[in-house]
Amino acid sequence: MSTPDLTQTPINADGSFEVHLQKSGQTLQVGKTQSILNALQDAGHEVPFSCSQGVCGTCLTQVIAGTPDHWDMFLTPEEQEANTQMLICCSRSQTARLVLDL
Repeated sequence: MSTPDLTQTPINADGSFEVHLQKSGQTLQVGKTQSILNALQDAGHEVPFSCSQGVCGTCLTQVIAGTPDHWDMFLTPEEQEANTQMLICCSRSQTARLVLDL
């Protein structure tokens, strides 16, 4: 039996999801009330950020796989629809796993 592709599976019922960091190979759990940025900081990663509200674009991160849930006001609707980048300070995931270029 094959393992499901979590980048194509809907987010967990409890609102949590995984973030896999492509460069380091680390996988982090992001809780229902936690931002991706907070999960990264809690794990000791230093990531550039400024406003923490999805306005400035400082934390813009490339998405390798999965579908972001865009909560920002920085990306255009077309950029959001492309799902190739996201603002990790406020946006979340629509899928059980996101793979980021970090």
